Amino acid sequence: MSSSSNPDLLTSGNARVKEARKLSRRSVRTERRLFLADGPKAVEGALGVPGCVVEIFATPEGAGLLPATATDGAVEQVPVTLVDDRALASLSDAVTPAGVVAVCRFTDRPLEHLLSAPVPSLLAICADVRDPGNAGTVVRTADAAGADAVVLAGHSVDLYNPKTLRASVGSAFHLPVAVEPDPAAAVRAAQAAGLVVLAADGAGELDLHDPAAAEVLGQPTAWLFGNEAWGLPEDLAALADHRVRIPIHGRAESLNLSTAAALCLYESARHLAGGPKGRATES
Repeated sequence: MSSSSNPDLLTSGNARVKEARKLSRRSVRTERRLFLADGPKAVEGALGVPGCVVEIFATPEGAGLLPATATDGAVEQVPVTLVDDRALASLSDAVTPAGVVAVCRFTDRPLEHLLSAPVPSLLAICADVRDPGNAGTVVRTADAAGADAVVLAGHSVDLYNPKTLRASVGSAFHLPVAVEPDPAAAVRAAQAAGLVVLAADGAGELDLHDPAAAEVLGQPTAWLFGNEAWGLPEDLAALADHRVRIPIHGRAESLNLSTAAALCLYESARHLAGGPKGRATES
């Protein structure tokens, strides 16, 4: 018997399912500070953050994909509600839903918290990054490079957009992320905390691979990345301590934002004495 024909399962018309479905809208997510984690990987990542998961909706088949932490009261007591296929599909933006969606509390941290002792040694600031795939990939890349945190500044895409979360492949749940409405304030706060701010700029005075850049790259650093289409505004780039360009050896006009971020973050990680100092805060 399919889950859609099981009368014991909640349907898409159920009031709790309807309320959870409203979290597909950013305005509702922001107001309630709740979001949907879609799929076993995302739910597993959310379960790794104490107190993050409020409730899990799953089909009978999807419930079998849940990690033990979802049902082991000794670890974390999380209610699991069984729903039919249509109800689950109404909560998922995936073409083929994986059978499990969790209602979760926001996990972002205040910027001042991320910059407090111990001061981070490697930080990524994304200014007006609109593409959820790029934003999520930058979070994933920063995590892989050993960065301490990511800041989504200005009119950047919502961290809790399902596509952003999916592109982060779990890193959004174990790398601290701050949301700062004012990119300039994020830059000044990083500088006040003792970080050198490096703007990724195709016309920068420093070449990322030039030996002369090694001294700069070896300092605690906040990388500043701009919008996919128009880069960094001049007034924001001017606040940085240095502008750094990635050399283009072929005929390509430029690099994708997430690719550029990967090169910059890994180059900093390579130059930092002993590597990044580790996470500024525990997730």
